[in-house]
Amino acid sequence: MEEVNQTKVIEFILEGLTDIPELQLPLFLIFLGVYLDTVVGNLGMIILIMFSSQLHTPMYYLLSSLSFIDFCQSTIIIPKMLVNFVTEKNVISYSECMAQFYFFGAFAVAECHMLAVMAYDRYVAISNPLLYNVTMSYQVCLWMIAGVYGMGFFSATASAFFMIRLVFCKSNLIRHYFCDFFPLLELSCSSTFINEVLLWSLGSFNILIPAVTILSSYIFIIVSIFHIQSTGGRRKAFSTCSSHILAVAIFYGSTAFMYLQPSSGSSLGQSKLSSVFYTIVVPMLNPMIYSLRNNDVKISLRKLIQKVSFDSTKNDFH
Repeated sequence: MEEVNQTKVIEFILEGLTDIPELQLPLFLIFLGVYLDTVVGNLGMIILIMFSSQLHTPMYYLLSSLSFIDFCQSTIIIPKMLVNFVTEKNVISYSECMAQFYFFGAFAVAECHMLAVMAYDRYVAISNPLLYNVTMSYQVCLWMIAGVYGMGFFSATASAFFMIRLVFCKSNLIRHYFCDFFPLLELSCSSTFINEVLLWSLGSFNILIPAVTILSSYIFIIVSIFHIQSTGGRRKAFSTCSSHILAVAIFYGSTAFMYLQPSSGSSLGQSKLSSVFYTIVVPMLNPMIYSLRNNDVKISLRKLIQKVSFDSTKNDFH
């Protein structure tokens, strides 16, 4: 009987987005710019909310938490991805790969639930404005954020536990730009049945339950908006929700396309394209969506810049 090679893989090679040499440098510069924009945008949003007293409300606490999730998610993926554009082989050790898989899963799931919590917050603010401070108190907000991270790390722990039990011996080439679920399963020479069942179970829960929460919240929000008498009040309510709806549509559309279909149902190119949206584009867009479409954020930013300019001018005189 022929003996099967069961040598365990101790490191992987990430294939990256493309193997066309002419595209390596342009893509490196593009994604470097995207990453810098993501870091500045999300950290800037966190700092702005931290130092602007008028933004110390549940809505902006949740937004700063979303910015933190986006910052972490992009930092887990993009720096290693950039290495692939400037090296012949982008090697990642087994432990680094599992760590990337774990933390990416945790923050991706956390983003799903954070968007649902933000939708519920908008529902309470528009449908029950008089009870908003009671319903969305500081303690409630804190518990919600803790629950979001709890769901993220619970799901990631369960997925990673069964992932590290697999034996990788077929190849060490991951046909992706990061250690994602399906590309890793392709390299396993042991049964992946439990992993796939777990993905479908956790994926359905972590995508569909928040999606239903968001949809229900916005149905009630729309009904409440139509009961508002003044045109200005309706416009303000729609303006408050529009940025969140846009962020939700981009994130859930690309995530559902990637994970809620059979592993053989999508081509490698499609998988990479949808992955780029929710791992790289969404974290970059969220700060812009919430800042450019939010007057409170723009006013607070203007005040903070004026305050910093005034303080620096005063120090120059001294």
